[in-house]
Amino acid sequence: MSYHQRSDGRLPNEIREVSVVFDGLDGVDGSARFGFGETKALASVSGPIEVRLAVEQASKATFEVLIRPLAGLAGTDSKALASALRSALLPSTVLTNDPRTLIQLVAQSLTPLPARSVRGASAAASLLRTHPALVAALINASALALLNASSFPLRGVVCAAAVGRARGSRVLLVDPAEDELAVLDGGGTFAFLVSGGRAGADVDALRLKAELVWSNWSAAPFDEDELVQAAALARAGALSVWQHMKEAVALVVHGPREMPGFLSAKGKGKETQPTSVDDDTMEIS
Repeated sequence: MSYHQRSDGRLPNEIREVSVVFDGLDGVDGSARFGFGETKALASVSGPIEVRLAVEQASKATFEVLIRPLAGLAGTDSKALASALRSALLPSTVLTNDPRTLIQLVAQSLTPLPARSVRGASAAASLLRTHPALVAALINASALALLNASSFPLRGVVCAAAVGRARGSRVLLVDPAEDELAVLDGGGTFAFLVSGGRAGADVDALRLKAELVWSNWSAAPFDEDELVQAAALARAGALSVWQHMKEAVALVVHGPREMPGFLSAKGKGKETQPTSVDDDTMEIS
């Protein structure tokens, strides 16, 4: 990989510090916050609950995703982002167990948009196009909220990471921060459905299945090799996210006394030492 100097000293393939918090919001079945550094998002899940007759489905539950803006009212961009999140998360859900009900997920960015972004776009431009790391944080927060709810079965955990392409050098940068967006001429978010973990092993030893289920990669021009490389970098970042999620769930289930080697749900990218946790505790069927 070509060298690129990043403002925070990270390597091109290194994600920022990951934070995971289970909020315990009132009135919902599950909630969580997720962050890459200062890029943070919040999500909550309610359901299965009563569904409106207009969207009721006889053979499965209705899965609804809503985006709540940090300020103001939801507009076209929020609806487009909600549709993207639903597409990314839907492969992980099993909705046939609860027909004629509603599962509602509400996500919110906790990070204001910068004034300038990818390819010089304004902050009012679509979040999907301008801030791939925030989209990844929203997906990860939503996946954690689904885990925290544990109110219906899941096929796996959707984990996401963003990749940007530096203008001029065309170096691929994993998890671009807010101050790096202006130097990108392309990028996108990659979401993977992670499943198949074996208890008592670290990430390198696990035979994990990480299936790409959604991406909005956009760069002009780009070739197939570059897309494959971007997806591979994002997959490594997503697996690191998965490990942090696994450790955070273990803290909730076992508590810090039973986990002496991991005392907080935070860690720095690939430097984090994995902890052996039984995947059954993550409530995934």
